[in-house]
Amino acid sequence: MGTNSGAQNDSPMAEINITPFTDVLLVLLIIFMILAALTTPPGFQKELPGPCACGGHPSMHDIEVTVAASGAITIDGQSTTSSNVYDRMAEAVRSHGGRTGFSKHVALTADSASPYGSIIKVLDAAREAGDDDVGFVIE
Repeated sequence: MGTNSGAQNDSPMAEINITPFTDVLLVLLIIFMILAALTTPPGFQKELPGPCACGGHPSMHDIEVTVAASGAITIDGQSTTSSNVYDRMAEAVRSHGGRTGFSKHVALTADSASPYGSIIKVLDAAREAGDDDVGFVIE
């Protein structure tokens, strides 16, 4: 009783086998992940200071800058105007650079309501004076 049940289609199948394609993509993904972990962009390196030779933490006097809510700027305890901040910052960096026990680190304390432009002006003045070591003090 060998009867055929229906017509058979002997034409080629139109399905795509994606298994080899998936294997190749996974291998490429793994290769790119390893290469991305091995290569670091040049902006990500940071030189950290070495241990202090003095044994303890020396008391270094930073350049202390405060910006009040009114926009008033104080550098090392001396009040300055926004137009004079560049000259005063350059003077503070120069005076701290050659003295023992003084660092050229700028410790910036700003009120939460202080004008954004005044803070940017202080940062710009420090950079123009040749000092890129600026830190924000949170109280």
